[in-house]
Amino acid sequence: MDPVLVIACDVGTTGTKTCLVRIGPTLDIVTSRYATYPLITTPDGGVEQVPDDWWGAVTTSIRSIIDEDPERARQVAGLAFCCQMQGSLHVDRNGRPLRNAMIYMDGRATEQLRKGLCEGVLKIQGFNALKALRTLQVTGGLSTSPKDPLWKYHWVRDNQPGLFARTDKWLDVKDYLVLRATGRVAMTLDSAHATFLFDTRPGHLQWHEGLCRLYGVNTAHLPPVIRSTDLVGGLTAEAAAATGLPQGVKVFGGGGDASLIPVGAGCVKKHDIHVYYGTSGWVIASVEKRMVDMSHFIASILGAIPGRYNYIAEMETAGYCLQWMRDKVLRSVPGTEAAADAVTYAVMDEAAEETPPGAGGVLFAPWLHGIRAPSEDPAARGMFVGVGLETDAPRLVRAVMEGVAFHTRWMLEAVERNVPRQAQIRFVGGGARSKAWTQILADVTGRVVRPLANPQDAGALGAAIVCGVGLGALRRFEDADGLIPEAPSVVPRAQHRAMYDRQFEAFSTLHKATRRVNRRIAGNGG
Repeated sequence: MDPVLVIACDVGTTGTKTCLVRIGPTLDIVTSRYATYPLITTPDGGVEQVPDDWWGAVTTSIRSIIDEDPERARQVAGLAFCCQMQGSLHVDRNGRPLRNAMIYMDGRATEQLRKGLCEGVLKIQGFNALKALRTLQVTGGLSTSPKDPLWKYHWVRDNQPGLFARTDKWLDVKDYLVLRATGRVAMTLDSAHATFLFDTRPGHLQWHEGLCRLYGVNTAHLPPVIRSTDLVGGLTAEAAAATGLPQGVKVFGGGGDASLIPVGAGCVKKHDIHVYYGTSGWVIASVEKRMVDMSHFIASILGAIPGRYNYIAEMETAGYCLQWMRDKVLRSVPGTEAAADAVTYAVMDEAAEETPPGAGGVLFAPWLHGIRAPSEDPAARGMFVGVGLETDAPRLVRAVMEGVAFHTRWMLEAVERNVPRQAQIRFVGGGARSKAWTQILADVTGRVVRPLANPQDAGALGAAIVCGVGLGALRRFEDADGLIPEAPSVVPRAQHRAMYDRQFEAFSTLHKATRRVNRRIAGNGG
């Protein structure tokens, strides 16, 4: 086919990046725009966002692209969203949000998790054995974290019963945006799977009424489930007016970030592994069957590629750790605003490169919002260990980068208990723009690291590929292999291997050694 233009919106934790993508012999981003929105935190562990802020960022960024060259509007053939996952949003029968969305970082539903899964005589790793075994059989996974959508659903039921009574549908982030764009309600396979109420066994792929009864979920609240490349509908007149696109532009199912970033990273073959550093982070392996490792809190989720699953180990804060270091530590002294403004990511990257590997013996635990994998613990908190009289800001910056890489290795080794070891890993997300961090990741993991040429665009590229397959511009997802430009690969440096192995061994003991202290602090309101 001739090259086609599509709009791909990557809706993240702190902002939306909208890209105009040309699908041809290569995938080329013609232009892009970025719009931000705030996080709303609550004293009891809540993290929320205003759904209309997402839609405002989408429409503003698309409109900016179209206004720059109005002729482009006529050429756009499709639209898809790549969105943060594990959100929980209740809407009424008119599709209006009944409250702010509880996003993936929201950890308020600890009591709902306890009552819903942790009570009973027979238990497996602290979970009700009968519920756990039945859920694992049907879905291939289990909602073991208070941050999972199932428990957020019950938190609203328990704490806001009047609002809950007006709920018509229960949606994830992407589902709401598709609803705003088309006026139609739908949920893609990945988000449905993440509820762990969806039957993922081959030949089933439908909501499981028995699990819904077991967990007290009203099946009327659950949307129809579609594939990522399915056409949901055309852009409504209202959405067209807001974006500047023609009414009727095709809107496809899209997917969550954990589904489309692997595609945009070029991980379209069996056992391909990639590492992502955005606000959060993860290690994902592409597999062809359902897999779960309850002891390490790793599970597979249906992916965008038919018949393929993404085996995911997630960390709550990855790139955000460096943002925290910049904004909360290096820029936080009152009266030094002019000097603080000079502390940019480029400056931090240079400081890390000039600091010897090992950060002077300082270790950083990147658990600013708890741990998900490979050891679930919402009460875990970040820390510097080994700080001495010689420790300076550059060493702390490098320690932060190394700490995130150590946690990545911790997850990677847990993933590879069930997936063959890969000598090469792809690296995407904003963190992959850092030369220092890319080299650190290679040195700490001992793998060849392959970053994309524009690693921050992996989510948008994944959404563009969805459009390409949906429109027929690509026959299948595997056709995207080789279309995505890569940066030069980075090789691990053998001279630092022994030192990093020793540091990793120390890092891997930190959680167990500090778990009781962190829980005591959390119990005291810390």
